[in-house]
Amino acid sequence: METASQCDNIFGNKLYQTRARSALPILVRQAGSGKPIYYEALAAELGMPNPRNLNYVLGSIGTTLNELSRKPGWGEIPHIQSLVINQHRRLPGQGFEGFLAERMGGYRKLSLAEKRAYLDAYWHEVYAYPYWAEVLDACKLAPATPVARGIIGRAKMGRGGGGGEGEEHRRLKDRVANSPNLLGLPSTARAIKEAPLPSGDRIDVLFEVGRRLVAVEVKSSISNDVDLTRGLFQCVKYHAVMEAERGVTGARHSIDVLLVIGRRLPASLRALQNSLGLEVVEITDLC
Repeated sequence: METASQCDNIFGNKLYQTRARSALPILVRQAGSGKPIYYEALAAELGMPNPRNLNYVLGSIGTTLNELSRKPGWGEIPHIQSLVINQHRRLPGQGFEGFLAERMGGYRKLSLAEKRAYLDAYWHEVYAYPYWAEVLDACKLAPATPVARGIIGRAKMGRGGGGGEGEEHRRLKDRVANSPNLLGLPSTARAIKEAPLPSGDRIDVLFEVGRRLVAVEVKSSISNDVDLTRGLFQCVKYHAVMEAERGVTGARHSIDVLLVIGRRLPASLRALQNSLGLEVVEITDLC
């Protein structure tokens, strides 16, 4: 049975309904950022230990949007829960297919590449939908708590940093370069430390895996929250520069940029990470 058909709307006291009321504002924030979000990242932001339990949460959101779409004056509301994807296939879970049945009955028969292409176009509808604030109002929900501006301001002003290029940073960088499996990469991946960019920046570790480039910014265990904030925005910069270089050179490789940290990412930075659409790898067992 489809998850969609099993779920009530968000207006109730069941645990998944309570979580759905917390998740919908986060998804509206992601739509505003133009970024999907991984199941694991959304679960972490919601304080859920098991991302698999999001199926009913997202089904409840979908049911609510369907009910609201049928009310006079609304029209079809795109399914914002499609922004939640798994890390391996980079697609929504199978439960989402039930919500596409009326719109695109042949979705299940599409190849993996065709599904990704279809979802990419569908996401643009989600991003462009102009009434997400009104949807939240109709559901009596407040927008997601904005990303803390104070820590971003300190990062911009160069205040309160920490970590730097010391011994802890070097050790973590060496471990990443020597252990691509920590990032889910094959042992054959070629690692280049301090790889230069046309902007004059240097990537801590750049992996070459066939036609894929994986850039890694490293922040050690002594990096404080301000330094981690800088690291997140450095990843955004590296991705933009690498995409621009690919465009002007005509190269055809894919590009990924990761932040690797030697501590747990603070809960206060989860919203920023997810808004920027970045993957963070935590390595906390460095001896």
